[in-house]
Amino acid sequence: MPDTRFPQTRLRRNRHDAWTRRLVAEHALSVDDLIWPVFLREGTGEASAVASMPGVVRATLDGLAAHVEPAVRLGIPAIAFFPATDPAKKDAEGTEATNPNNLVCSAARLIKREFPDLGLIGDVALDPYTNHGHDGVIRDGYVANDETLARLTAQARVQAEAGIDIIAPSDMMDGRVAAIRETLDAAGLIHTRIMSYAAKYASAFYGPFRDALGNLGTLKGDKKTSQMDPANSDEALREVGMDIAEGADMIMIKPGMPYLDIIRRVRERFEVPTFAYQVSGEYAMIQAAAQNGWIDGDRAMMESLMAFKRAGCQGVLTYFAPRAAEYLRATR
Repeated sequence: MPDTRFPQTRLRRNRHDAWTRRLVAEHALSVDDLIWPVFLREGTGEASAVASMPGVVRATLDGLAAHVEPAVRLGIPAIAFFPATDPAKKDAEGTEATNPNNLVCSAARLIKREFPDLGLIGDVALDPYTNHGHDGVIRDGYVANDETLARLTAQARVQAEAGIDIIAPSDMMDGRVAAIRETLDAAGLIHTRIMSYAAKYASAFYGPFRDALGNLGTLKGDKKTSQMDPANSDEALREVGMDIAEGADMIMIKPGMPYLDIIRRVRERFEVPTFAYQVSGEYAMIQAAAQNGWIDGDRAMMESLMAFKRAGCQGVLTYFAPRAAEYLRATR
C-alpha cells in the first residue's frame, strides 16, 4: 500500500487543472458508447411528441430518415426501434409482431437503404402487439413460456431478414436466446447478433415508455411473473449466465441507474460485452428536474451516462444519445 500521508500526498494536485483531470481520468465517455432508442408510429406526417418524455417523439416512416440523419451525422453507432402499434392491429396473440411488413421491419428496410452503415437493433417481445400488454401469449391467466417462444423466434426472423443487425429479446421468457439463435442460424442469418435483456427488472421506471408505445392502461395485471424482483441480485447472475450459454453475444441490464450494482457484478463475473438501458423514467426525471430549474440538465445527463461507464458498461441505450453526442462534440 503506498504512503498516503498528508502533506506528502495531496490528492487535489491532480485536480488542479482541466488538462490534468483529463490525463488522469479513469473512464471516458464517447459517442461510440451511445445507442439511441427511436419510437415509430403508424401514419404519415410530422412526428408526435411523447408527453411524459420531453424532447422525445414518435416518428412516422415518411419522416424517419430525416429524424435519424442527425444521429448518423454525429457518429452514433446504432439505433433501436420501438413501435407504437395501431390498436386495431393488436390481438391476444400479438400476430402483428411476425408481420414482415410491420413498423419495425418496414423501418429497418428503409434505414438500411438510406444509411447502410448504421447499426439497427430490434426489440423482440410481444407487448407492443398484444391487446393485454404482456410480452407473451396468455394461457389460464399466465404468460405461457414455451408457446411464446414460437412467436418470438418468428418475430426475430422477420426482423433479421428485414435488416435488423442485433436482435434484442426483452421478454424474459426462459430459453428464448437459444430458440432465437437456433432459428437465425437455421435461416442462414449467422451474423445477426443477440443482445439479450438478460436481467430485466419489474420496475416502476417504465411508465413513460408505455406512454410512448400507447400502452398506458393496456397492461392487465403486472409483469412480476416474467421480470425480475428488484430485491434480487444473485438471480441476475444466473439469468446472465444462462443467456450467455444459450448464445447471447451481448447482454443488457434494465433499468440502468437503480441497478448499477448489478452491472458491476455482471461485468466482473462474466467479462462479456455489457450494456444498460437508461429507461424512460430515468430520462423523464432528469428532464423534469432540469425544466423546473432544480438541476443542470446537461451536467446531470453526462454524469448519469458516466456512471454506466464506471460500472463497467460498453455502452448505453439512452434517449439522451443525440444531445449527449452534441455535447461531447462541443466540449472535446
